Amino acid sequence: MDTAPVYLTTAEKPVGDLIAAALADMGVTTAFGVISIHNMPILDAIARQGRIRFVPARGEAGAMNMADAYARVSRSLGVCITSTGTAAGNAAGSQVEALTAGSPVLHVTTTVDRSLMDRDRAAIHDVPRQPDMLRAVSKAFVRAWEPHAAVDALVAAARIALTAPAGPVSLEIPIDVQRAKARPRRVVGVTHVAPPSPDPRLLDELAHRVLRAERPMLWLGGGARGASEAATALVERGFAAVTSTQGRATVPEGHPRSLGAFNMTPGAQGVYDRADLMVVVGSRLRGNETRNNAMRLPPLVQVDADPRQAGRNYAVEMFIPGDARAVLEGLLERLPPTLQVDASFHAAVSEARAASEAALRCTLGPYAEIADALSERVHARRLPWVRDVTISNSTFGNRYVRLAAPNLGVHALGGGIGQGIAMGIGAALAGQGKAVTLVGDGGAQLMIGELATAAETGAEVVFVLMNDRGYGVIRNIQDAQYEGRHAYSNILTPDFSLLCTSMGLPHVKVTFAERFAAALDAALDAPGPRVVEVDMTAIGPFAESFAGPPAGAAGSVR
Repeated sequence: MDTAPVYLTTAEKPVGDLIAAALADMGVTTAFGVISIHNMPILDAIARQGRIRFVPARGEAGAMNMADAYARVSRSLGVCITSTGTAAGNAAGSQVEALTAGSPVLHVTTTVDRSLMDRDRAAIHDVPRQPDMLRAVSKAFVRAWEPHAAVDALVAAARIALTAPAGPVSLEIPIDVQRAKARPRRVVGVTHVAPPSPDPRLLDELAHRVLRAERPMLWLGGGARGASEAATALVERGFAAVTSTQGRATVPEGHPRSLGAFNMTPGAQGVYDRADLMVVVGSRLRGNETRNNAMRLPPLVQVDADPRQAGRNYAVEMFIPGDARAVLEGLLERLPPTLQVDASFHAAVSEARAASEAALRCTLGPYAEIADALSERVHARRLPWVRDVTISNSTFGNRYVRLAAPNLGVHALGGGIGQGIAMGIGAALAGQGKAVTLVGDGGAQLMIGELATAAETGAEVVFVLMNDRGYGVIRNIQDAQYEGRHAYSNILTPDFSLLCTSMGLPHVKVTFAERFAAALDAALDAPGPRVVEVDMTAIGPFAESFAGPPAGAAGSVR
């Protein structure tokens, strides 16, 4: 828990200095953003104080994605600092991703002088309804109205971001407030704040239901990632498990009683049809992982830190509001060391998982070798696995490549294209190992300038660039549904070798799948950022064309 700020008997200082110091006192070591006249008092103070590493992104969208990925991998507060108006708007799309993923990100932004803000007087960089925009993409919006309250507003915003259910919070500090002076405040560590303890009567009822079940399951979403130990203990006692893409590795990848994220296969449906209880923990059972809620699921008990999520997508027989870890630990206390369950059900889960993996691998053709190489190294070396929206991620990245820990998986949960490069940088700077980052040539061009950020910062990241010369999945859809008319999908693709050379970014191109593993090893063993480009036109097509999500499922196909 955090200690409340206390007044110090020192001379007044500019609020920009106080904000910079407070961020460092809170434990922030890394922040991302773009400098501007309207945030210069804060960023100048960060530079002078030297306690926080500020990463100057090439755009606010990239900065927000970096802060988001940093928060996920480090399991701490991510910080993004932008300017007002267009700059804050640039970050908004990426902040939607942080909101979708429930990432604790503090978006420190600004606005014009208080005498001009909210009055639509056309002051430069002013957006009269900026708070409305920020509220729409934030868990909460906080404004620092007065200099003496600015640090308190900062602490409040950080606390809200970290409180389950976590999410991005926007803090707006007018430029005249940043320049004004106030007395210093001491801030000591703001950490994750759990929601109230679950009702013990509900836990008693849940335990009773579990003891009556013969084939119980857990569905583990992103909200369960902090409950890995308890979830795994329940599986060891007799539960089977399945995860969303965001909940992967909450139970160790490859556990014989887990379907992993193979949650929509025919084998998975067979398992669901046999199960007699499913406890859904920290998941919204989103349409793109339930065939738009058309998959048949067993009787459901839902656990979520947000009471508003009760029965959002499926009817539930019981809802327990509370932190995932607290609920699962409370359930463990009420259950015997071994549950009396149907052993044949566990065998069915293992068979379904093996069949699902084998079926997927058969669709990959020459890319099976690439997927295997990535899976072996990402898992064995315990590396962050970051993915943009690409054919390769939709086929093997989201499910086949195994994670070593739940915080090491980062992907564009909201389905937005082009966020992978920036996310890879943020994940790399979290200090959890070299971030292996899967991107496509089309998506890469949305934030191609952030490659310069990677080179400048020396981020420990390997970009695996799958280059099929355009929007490959769109072409596949056009082949399947539009008589092969490739309208607007064959976009110009740059020469990435020349581009990387211009930035001093080491690059290698792979034209044979069997040479990928060696190229990946060399990139992982070398210091700093690297690009391994996979020439998909040289290697050839997948064994089975991927043309978007399965029928009846929602999701990005760009």
